[in-house]
Amino acid sequence: MIAALTLLLVFQLAGEVIARGFALPIPGPVIGMALLFLVLMLRGGPGDDLRQTAGTLLQHLSLLFVPAGTGIVLYGDRIAAEWLPLLVALFLSTFLAIAVTALVLKALTRNRARTAAEREQ
Repeated sequence: MIAALTLLLVFQLAGEVIARGFALPIPGPVIGMALLFLVLMLRGGPGDDLRQTAGTLLQHLSLLFVPAGTGIVLYGDRIAAEWLPLLVALFLSTFLAIAVTALVLKALTRNRARTAAEREQ
């Protein structure tokens, strides 16, 4: 478990270094997660230790929302003052996420159907 946690933290650190080193607008943990995904794709998937550790972290994911809830309470006045831009950003980002997901699914379905048709020929 320690090795798997270390692996996860090393990839997060690598993402932070890349994000800050190149002044990217993408959070470091997101870059680290993408790097971890690429490595796992090349290795053929996660090992049992990493799979078990990730499962344990996901089971306790709700604990990670405590700091976010504290921030909402701490900045309640500012949220109340800027509720409209926050609401617009929330709805737009949700709509964009759904639209992008639909487009990706459509492209993947089309690609899968095309591949299946090529195999039949």
